[in-house]
Amino acid sequence: MITSTTTATEPKAFDTVEELSAGLADQGYLIDDELAVVVHLATLLDRPLLLEGPAGVGKTELAKSLAVAAGRELIRLQCYEGLDEARALYEWDYARQLLHVQMLRDRISGELAVESSLAGASKALARTDVGVYTEDFLVPRPLLAAITSTVPTVLLVDEIDRTDEAMEAVMLEVLAERQVTVPELGTFVARSVPWVILTSNDTRELSPALKRRCLHFQVDYPDAERECRIVAVRAPAVEKSVIERVVGLARDLRELPLRKSPSIAEVIDAARAAAHLGDGGQDATHRRVLLSLLVKFGSDLDIARRSIETAAVQSNVQSSEPAGSGTSSAFGLGRARSAQRAQRR
Repeated sequence: MITSTTTATEPKAFDTVEELSAGLADQGYLIDDELAVVVHLATLLDRPLLLEGPAGVGKTELAKSLAVAAGRELIRLQCYEGLDEARALYEWDYARQLLHVQMLRDRISGELAVESSLAGASKALARTDVGVYTEDFLVPRPLLAAITSTVPTVLLVDEIDRTDEAMEAVMLEVLAERQVTVPELGTFVARSVPWVILTSNDTRELSPALKRRCLHFQVDYPDAERECRIVAVRAPAVEKSVIERVVGLARDLRELPLRKSPSIAEVIDAARAAAHLGDGGQDATHRRVLLSLLVKFGSDLDIARRSIETAAVQSNVQSSEPAGSGTSSAFGLGRARSAQRAQRR
């Protein structure tokens, strides 16, 4: 999907970082203190904000929550390989243009009939304004829609690293000057300056020209305490102990060389699943199910299972705890590693 919008309420500004954080918290988004300062500066300075970091750390969710908290309409451009100007900026409604020309054909034919030569008819046709290239036939795509919107917006350019540098160059006019040029009509200047947030999953290096026009922040996974709070907000029915175990497992998995580390959304799903399993997901079969929720590639799943089994064996060998105890469980992986490090010291 190229665009998505949310219904905006009365727009408001955030006078302080604390107000911004509180507004996002009301939408269930618990923002890091440093990131809150950068987002606040971006809104005050009217500068685009580029958020880079691994997939699943809440970059897109930040833009969505910010739009709702600020009472702004959200306009989203989902980037992908092969994205072109027609899908990002604007395109012409060729079907309506053709219908318009067909409706005028008889009238134009009558006016040209008075010309005595083909050259004269050609010149007369060139002088005739058939009104094909007007705003009536212009179809705004996300970038132009954000510029021409009469209400305050948040423009989300999601996963810009999936496009190529040519598409980045197309966006520079919007990012630097808040305007879009349509050759047939002229330049459209922003009627209401949008807040622009770009996200990147670091799959490729972005161009210096793009980065120069943006404020930048590297978003990483939250620490254990804040991640537990995030999960608790999104899954309030799950017990604290279950949340802590699932978060601990996810954090241990992120230390492994996986193709894709567990995202925060996947941790929330796993915590809800663990609560429904009755035993908090500590049964061996249930643990394998939870791993499948957190790890999405077969090769990653093999790595995760081997790591858990190795940690369990080492824990049983190096400690006096009987097999099958808490440290040998999937949720006890982090505790087993901590015990091993303590014994080495």
